[in-house]
Amino acid sequence: MTRSRVLLGLFALFAVIDLLSLAVDADAGHVVAKPLLMPLLAAWAALRGAPRLLVAALLCGWGGDTLLLFDADAAFLAGMASFAAGHVCYLVLFARVGRPHARGALLAPCYAIALIATVALLWPDLPADLRLPVAVYSTLLTAMAFSATTRLGPVAGAGGALFLLSDTLIATGVADWAQPPRPDLWIMLTYIAAQVLLVLGATSRRQPTADPRSLILNP
Repeated sequence: MTRSRVLLGLFALFAVIDLLSLAVDADAGHVVAKPLLMPLLAAWAALRGAPRLLVAALLCGWGGDTLLLFDADAAFLAGMASFAAGHVCYLVLFARVGRPHARGALLAPCYAIALIATVALLWPDLPADLRLPVAVYSTLLTAMAFSATTRLGPVAGAGGALFLLSDTLIATGVADWAQPPRPDLWIMLTYIAAQVLLVLGATSRRQPTADPRSLILNP
């Protein structure tokens, strides 16, 4: 328990350092703090018995976080690929630990419309070599957010929605759309909250209680 609290405390500390650094334009603090966030969250989750796929998703996020620190097209594409791999991990995990819910039929058109509208609006303003990768990545991201909502519930669903918001802010920046003040601060704030909520939503699932009759037959 002590190690768990230390890891969680370090994660919170570096999250604050990262956000404060972005708020005051202290690039050095951001460069140091950002790559430490997902490894600390992954270590905390692993110590608490999180599934390997959850840890893998967070480590893919760490890869994406690190690569996006470099201002180069190749690094951006590699970072996007790393995050995409993380979304695949999340999708497989949610399929294993979650249960389909009737609200999925109601929400599916909403997520589909949001995906199509976002890609269609961004498409003309994205660099030509990023259009297809962004469309593929957006599809995976939306599928992950939809699965988090419909298979795990509101906590993970909120995490998926915030992940969508965070990456949409990145995409609109790449497309040279108007941005809110301190866009990097809002991107990291929503991203950190998204990953935390996804971890909490995934780890809160419990195995179904054993049928008492099976305990009698197989003590």
